[in-house]
Amino acid sequence: MLNSPLSEHASELVIAILHQVLTQGAPLDRAYSKQFAPERLKPWEQARIALVTGDILRRLSYYSFLADVSAEQIEREGTRLINAWHMANGLELPKMRYALQMDSELLEQRMAEAQAMPALLDGCPQWLEALGSEQLGDNWPAERHALTQAPKRYLRTNLLKCSREELKARLAKEGVETCEVPEVGSALEVISDSALFRTECFKSGWFEQQDAGSQHVAEALGVEPGMRVIDACAGAGGKTLHLAAKMQGKGRLLAMDVEQWKLDNLKQRARRAGAHNVETRLIASSKTIKRLKLSADRVLLDVPCSGLGVLKRNPDTKWRDTPERLPVLMELQEHILGSYSRMVKVGGILVYATCSIMPQENEQQVARFLKQQGHFRLLDEETISPAKTGFDGFYLARIERIAE
Repeated sequence: MLNSPLSEHASELVIAILHQVLTQGAPLDRAYSKQFAPERLKPWEQARIALVTGDILRRLSYYSFLADVSAEQIEREGTRLINAWHMANGLELPKMRYALQMDSELLEQRMAEAQAMPALLDGCPQWLEALGSEQLGDNWPAERHALTQAPKRYLRTNLLKCSREELKARLAKEGVETCEVPEVGSALEVISDSALFRTECFKSGWFEQQDAGSQHVAEALGVEPGMRVIDACAGAGGKTLHLAAKMQGKGRLLAMDVEQWKLDNLKQRARRAGAHNVETRLIASSKTIKRLKLSADRVLLDVPCSGLGVLKRNPDTKWRDTPERLPVLMELQEHILGSYSRMVKVGGILVYATCSIMPQENEQQVARFLKQQGHFRLLDEETISPAKTGFDGFYLARIERIAE
């Protein structure tokens, strides 16, 4: 947390970012990019702004309750929300010329009232509280609270270029302090405020920024050099590059997606990482999948999902149309699992993964698939719990094809 108040300009930028996200529907990362692009901010200044913005979005309903400001009022009355955030966190108020003041006694009264409303205290909207309680039962309060915490910064060592120990030492020389993550052999946690993407380590392709929980997913595939592997929902390719490293750059790794711009970004990242066995292919129609029937030793399906396991990192998801999109996403997940699984050869393994912790997108989808497809069997499944690990939340299931 901050130990000093934001400047007036930083406060204005926080309000502008919140306005873009909450009233204009901009994804948080794009709102950051738009606001930061014309500025000449130092990395630590950006970090402070992101810290405050992220905390407000993770607990938006709580801070809105304290300030008596709705999302629609952010542009006009955002200064009161900023003041409420500072007061609630024991900081002096930022010096702003046109700030709407908060009554300290009223704020203390509202903070006391919120103590009796755990969901509000955790910044949880009603739809998510209902869903989490229904899906996770007694486990939901701990997960809900864990998802209000600021995300830690994790790196994945690119084993094509260096070991974790070599990366740690070289980063230290560049002023980036890290520590090893015992549970994840390729992961380092960044414990200093450092501009990671300005380091020579990054420019040389020695690491990718990737949550430690996410790194479990590629590990579950059990790929080996020389295999034919398909990452069928590759996106920008974080897990693709992890697979390439596990394959030691040997064999064929096909990265597929329905959006060409993501694959173009992946090509650039693969060049920097030295992942020369990565081939990209656009999924133009169902024929693209049919041509690859029974061809792959391993298939990763990191399917589109609600993102309800990564709310620490993407807190704006809570305040979007996620409940309306969930049925559509679940139908898409079912379609992808049923269709894309045809690419796995007999004896091959499919990993179905999401960044959600809700069983309806995870265990229930896999159980439905196995009931409909008699030529597959479940090997094992795992939910990576934010409450238990401190990582982002993920689900993965390893499924073997046992017959055509």
